[in-house]
Amino acid sequence: MTDQHGELDAALERVIEAARHHLAAVRAAQGRIDDDDVWQAYVALNNASCAYDEQLLDAFGEVTPWDVESIDPEEADQRFAAEGVEPTDPHPLVVSVRQRRDYRVPSVSALIRVAEAARREGTPAEDEPEPVEGVGEAVLELLQSGDGSLGALDVPELEPLDGVVMVSEVGTPVDLESFDDDDPVGPFQPAADDRLVGRLDEHPFMELDEEHDHAH
Repeated sequence: MTDQHGELDAALERVIEAARHHLAAVRAAQGRIDDDDVWQAYVALNNASCAYDEQLLDAFGEVTPWDVESIDPEEADQRFAAEGVEPTDPHPLVVSVRQRRDYRVPSVSALIRVAEAARREGTPAEDEPEPVEGVGEAVLELLQSGDGSLGALDVPELEPLDGVVMVSEVGTPVDLESFDDDDPVGPFQPAADDRLVGRLDEHPFMELDEEHDHAH
């Protein structure tokens, strides 16, 4: 019985030590997701707890509150690696968000006036701003003078139509230097190993409001 008590004490000490290592790994990771040290410490704590639970059951027919099953460390490493996480790379995953939104232009002249006003605000007082030529240049000016997002195009002079957002996991980030400035497809073309996560269809609020009015 003495040896059995000693084995239980040793098993409990292994649980305590594993818990300390796990806590230290968690603190060191500082909230980093998929940290390898945290995962390894978790497996060790899980297995130490499972072993102690089994020894307590064999010795006294009692169990702990821990509902755990043993994890094979080698299988755990393979599972961790299968998720695409490399311990040496702190940022191993790249997510690509591709967005398209179309707009109707009720009045070209009105849109150009708004873009010219935005350009004038961003031009030093002593300089004369260049005129905005065309719809495309007007839209670019609104984007550049705003925050660069599509929110800068939420103006009455542009009527939003349908849009779509595609989210994918990609192997490598886009290399803009490898595409010509006038290439309309290359930077948006998915690679063969890209994995589409999901698609979000966008519809203008105007249509929803109109449907609501018709319902009444």
